[in-house]
Amino acid sequence: MAARTHREAQRLYSFCNFAVFFLLISGLFVLNSFALTSYTRRELLDIGEDFSNRFITNLRLIPEIARTPEATHSTRPGGSARRRRRDRKQRRGKRGGLRAKLKLTPLRLSLPSIFLANVRSLVNKMDELRLRITHSKRLLDCNVMVFTETWLHSDVPDNAIELAGRYTLRADRTADDSGKTRGGGLCIYVNKAWCTNTVIVGRHCSANLEFLMVKCRPFYLPREFTSTIITAVYIPPDANAKLALNELHAAISKHQTAHPEAAFIVAGDFNHCKLKTVLPKFHHHVSCHTRGDKTLDHVYTNIDGAYIATPLPHLGQSDHLSLFLTPKYSPLINRVKPSVRTIKVWPTGADSSLQDRFQHTDWSMFASQAACGSHTDIDIYTSSVLNHINTTIDSVTTEKQITTYPNQKPWMNKEVRHLLKARNTAFRSDDAQAYSKSRANLKRGIKKAKYCYKLKVEEHFSNSDPRRMWQGIQVISDYKSSNSTPTVMDVSFLNKLNYFYARFNSDSKETATKTTHSADHQPLKLTSTDVHTALSRINAHKAAGPDGIPGRVLRACADQLAGVFTDIFNLSLTQATVPTCFKSTSIVPVPKHSSPMCLNDYRPVALTPIIMKCFERLVLAHLKDCLPPTLDPHQFAYRRNRSTEDAVCTVLHSALTHLDNNNTYVRMLFVDFSSAFNTVIPSKLTTKLGDLDINTSLCNWIMDFLTNRPQHVRSGHTHSTTITLNTGVPQGCVLSPFLYSLYTHDCKPVHGYNSIIKFADDTTVIGLISDNDETAYRKEVQHLATWCADNNLLLNTSKTKDLIVDFRKKKGSTHDPIHINGMVVERVSSFKFLGTTICEDLSWTTNTSSLVKKAHQCLFFLRTLKKNQLSSTIVVNFYRCAIESILTSCITVWYGNCSVADRKALQRVVKTAQRITASEGNKKKQRINPLESINAYTRFGVFSPDNPEKNLNYTFSFDRTDKCNTSIESVKGLLFFVYRHNNNKTLCTYKIKITNKECCLQPLSALIFRYKCVIKMNCNSVNTQRRDMREISIESLTCLLLN
Repeated sequence: MAARTHREAQRLYSFCNFAVFFLLISGLFVLNSFALTSYTRRELLDIGEDFSNRFITNLRLIPEIARTPEATHSTRPGGSARRRRRDRKQRRGKRGGLRAKLKLTPLRLSLPSIFLANVRSLVNKMDELRLRITHSKRLLDCNVMVFTETWLHSDVPDNAIELAGRYTLRADRTADDSGKTRGGGLCIYVNKAWCTNTVIVGRHCSANLEFLMVKCRPFYLPREFTSTIITAVYIPPDANAKLALNELHAAISKHQTAHPEAAFIVAGDFNHCKLKTVLPKFHHHVSCHTRGDKTLDHVYTNIDGAYIATPLPHLGQSDHLSLFLTPKYSPLINRVKPSVRTIKVWPTGADSSLQDRFQHTDWSMFASQAACGSHTDIDIYTSSVLNHINTTIDSVTTEKQITTYPNQKPWMNKEVRHLLKARNTAFRSDDAQAYSKSRANLKRGIKKAKYCYKLKVEEHFSNSDPRRMWQGIQVISDYKSSNSTPTVMDVSFLNKLNYFYARFNSDSKETATKTTHSADHQPLKLTSTDVHTALSRINAHKAAGPDGIPGRVLRACADQLAGVFTDIFNLSLTQATVPTCFKSTSIVPVPKHSSPMCLNDYRPVALTPIIMKCFERLVLAHLKDCLPPTLDPHQFAYRRNRSTEDAVCTVLHSALTHLDNNNTYVRMLFVDFSSAFNTVIPSKLTTKLGDLDINTSLCNWIMDFLTNRPQHVRSGHTHSTTITLNTGVPQGCVLSPFLYSLYTHDCKPVHGYNSIIKFADDTTVIGLISDNDETAYRKEVQHLATWCADNNLLLNTSKTKDLIVDFRKKKGSTHDPIHINGMVVERVSSFKFLGTTICEDLSWTTNTSSLVKKAHQCLFFLRTLKKNQLSSTIVVNFYRCAIESILTSCITVWYGNCSVADRKALQRVVKTAQRITASEGNKKKQRINPLESINAYTRFGVFSPDNPEKNLNYTFSFDRTDKCNTSIESVKGLLFFVYRHNNNKTLCTYKIKITNKECCLQPLSALIFRYKCVIKMNCNSVNTQRRDMREISIESLTCLLLN
């Protein structure tokens, strides 16, 4: 025990000595390391910068391995790009772009990559071609190679031009077909790793055209395409361009009819021909020169933005550059996200349940709660009624969410989805027999689903339900469908849009004050029958407004709701106050372009309560009865028996009649306003309504309707803050267009040589100028600018255009530009006026080309309907509505002066539609006759000078002998429109004067007429070159047809 204690004492003594020694050494270290000099932050930074500048030179390193301090990673001179990217300290994400996508998945592209070259003897270029394919991964993975001018013939076997891993498809020139023994020839190589289902569907060889058409069904193809049809084309330099393009158009159009949803690619050497002249729907993808300073090799597709062309070196001694086309198209499923919508589910018997509940509702209770003495607060009364209706609707309906995919087919039902899952399960099970059986079941299921959907659409036609039938046609053909989902916007952006739409509100300096009415005034009073009729005519499929009450409820419960809404309407008219909930507006911003860049690129679509629109219709009918029919005869919008055709024809009639005189020309000023509807001042409008003897109480009601209007912008379930507007007329209301036309009714010309044509806010000033004297015209323009400033309408000078029609050989001097508010108005050679393009030489090629292009776009939908085997009656009706309506748009104005080429372009569209709609058993049967309805009967637009409101479409029926079956006495005193034969550029209006069953035509200056087709006279014995009265039998009037 004593020994253990002694050892512990020795250990404690040794530890104390060690501790003292450690403390002594630590104290000396701290004393020596104490800093005698201190540095500031700036001094330390200067030292570091000086050290960095002398780092490389002081170390004397080898330059190849030297690295600057700024370098964040080592600079390795060797190694591949992938290894250098891997050695970086900060890793990057996956590389993007078309080239990276092409390298990553060269055989799973939406469209095939294409190598195009004019080889001039393919046999001599095979060695270089194989060498390029070996050393270029781009060409090695290329899906399709197209070669023109192969100079191949029957003596050259396929083995001599084979490429490893590719199918060889060739079309050699033959002397019997082309008349030439050498040159020409086409060849297409298809990569077997991209597609093995390849077949030649057409080939042609003639003196003007050679083409080879190949249909491919690759392993990967987006759902929106059924196949890929590639056409190699060679048109010789000395070929007839019109014949060659017509033959090529016929071949492509035939396969478009058979495969309307296929991706069409047309590539080759076109020389002096342009495919877009016959197929304006196709898009061009080559912008670089391919031979010298000319572009002879082209690639066209029916897909916009499908490819990016890259020039490559010449192949051998060929004088054409090679082209490599990289696919740029993105599948629809990747471009558009699925849309999720919340809808109301109406169970069976919901309408009857609502009718029963509203029938037993005591509506007088809501009026008594809003009453304060003898005065009833209309806002409280109306809002309580609307809240009760919404609460009742929510109690009988449910909500659910629906997800819609952009590439979803209309016939895709639950059975097809189950078959599709069964096919996928069998594929993963490695059971070949089960997989084959599931594929056959899926094919039969899809065929059955398509047939059932077709019968469903045809059933709507037989049941006289055109709306449901048209919806089915739109879904099948994807006609006018919106594949873009609404952009989700935050509240701050919606607030910016709301203030942008209300930017004109602060410009109004006049206060809105109601006019004091006399004691004996009689406010407008509506009956319950009128309200019931308005509710019964509501379109149940229109979107609900901010109040949330759908049109379906208002229409189904018209008997139960007519009484309470009649009381509200009459109370509103008596107090000259519109309920605030009726005036509220919800604006949905819709992009004007695919990629909006600024606030002005969003078009405001206003939604107002449906019940308020019914109220407005009743007030509008009363306003029209109070106004004379001759008010503002040059306003062609919102008037009975007037249309855009009348406005365009009136403009041309004024101009062409004046141009018949010597030393004359015409100036047309197409005026553009900035948000014309939003700048209307309510106080000025009510003053003008008072000048038209409108009831004072009704003027005050309109004043209240246009002031203190709540407005907000919504996107999905997101809403902006609400602001109040006191300027403008809301564009989503029924009254707004008519009120705007009354607001501008006093905009009239001050000089007799000028005229102002108006169609809503589209205003055109026509100046009839003689002897180079533009004084009256320029004063008219300045007067218009002054009138606009006084009425708070903002002229948009940058979009206002000036068009001059001058046929004089000696024009004397150049035309001076027009100035508005110190800015020069741009002069243009053509302008699209109300859908019709007017050129300065009054030619109609530009207008016809635009119409043909629009009609070509609709041919795709016609082919889709034909492919789905809809009945010929429905297909022809679709042609009438979608294509013939385009071709005959304002046809009475422009068709008589069309060139032969323009008429052939129109006829080409009609013939294509004929081939599409022809039955399989009788391809030659003409199912569509151009303007067949006009051929059966002729509608003359008539105008009675004594009573302009009684304008009618008078019908003259003809039999096969063109003998008129209509009583001649019934057309006395009517006007119709006719072309003069002595001058194709002159249109005149004539009056029918009846004298002993004969009629004479007298030129008139009346400009209001309506028509359905161009009329011409059969003048074998009558000289119509003179403008005096000529007698002509009414039996000789015939119709000018498109043939």
